[in-house]
Amino acid sequence: MSDLLERLRGRGWRLTAQRRVVAEVLDGDHVHYTADEVHARATDRLPEISRATVYNTLGELVSLGEVLEVSTDGRAKRYDPNAHHDHQHLICSRCGTIRDVHIQSDPLSALPEPERYGFQVSEVTVTYRGICPSCATP
Repeated sequence: MSDLLERLRGRGWRLTAQRRVVAEVLDGDHVHYTADEVHARATDRLPEISRATVYNTLGELVSLGEVLEVSTDGRAKRYDPNAHHDHQHLICSRCGTIRDVHIQSDPLSALPEPERYGFQVSEVTVTYRGICPSCATP
């Protein structure tokens, strides 16, 4: 069983066939699908699942804090099931591919105290951008 399915069961979230299929689609390393991609993969497993059900389920998963909604440069939102694992993102500027990366140091330490302007920083999000190997190959 996937980490996401285990977390949802642990919460007592009612796993209908549709919700289960959406959670199964999101299972895996470096998964960052758009809602349409989730729907396309879900219909392979459960042909009668509607687009509205997929969108509603993704919205519930985000509200529960079990899936992260990742927005990048005006592209379609993507959904990341690694909500409980500290990580940042590496994004291809051409095709939009997203990979999870794990920073070895505390990203907050890179922000000197004077540059915090009295803020009590509660969250740091680092996004790396570049060109993926597929796009870099002519």
